Amino acid sequence: MSAGRDVEDVWSYPRPPAVEASDELVVVELGGVEILRTTHSYRVLETSHPPTYYLPVDAVADGVLRPIAGTTVCEFKGEASYWDLVVGDRVVPAGAWTYPRPRPGYEMLLDHLALYPGRMDRCTVDGEVVQAQDGDFYGGWITSRVSGPFKGAPGTLGW
Repeated sequence: MSAGRDVEDVWSYPRPPAVEASDELVVVELGGVEILRTTHSYRVLETSHPPTYYLPVDAVADGVLRPIAGTTVCEFKGEASYWDLVVGDRVVPAGAWTYPRPRPGYEMLLDHLALYPGRMDRCTVDGEVVQAQDGDFYGGWITSRVSGPFKGAPGTLGW
């Protein structure tokens, strides 16, 4: 667990989600290389979900992000745009998303992206390897800092 940080119960997180600045060291590896390293991120905290980390776009290695067509809408954050992640011959389709025009209350997410940790080779937070949230829709990052149960697994859609 991150030094000096209490374990958080995801059922105490609010809805609509809160956004919290984080100084944790986040490292993302893909295709055998480190594609991102930062101590400046945001955690989006929503009831029943492990945090989703939003990372500075400018911290991503050059050439990794390739914009793709299509959007989705989050009732809270706004319209999301998607990116493939490309490292050499490795392509992760729609592996990351951004909010180019975040709704009020989520403006700090501008110029930040979220990604699916389960589609990367490895993601760490303060040196701890992240476990991906179950399911193919959510992008939560499970560490020893959070406790569940977590939405996303089969049978949890109605939670």
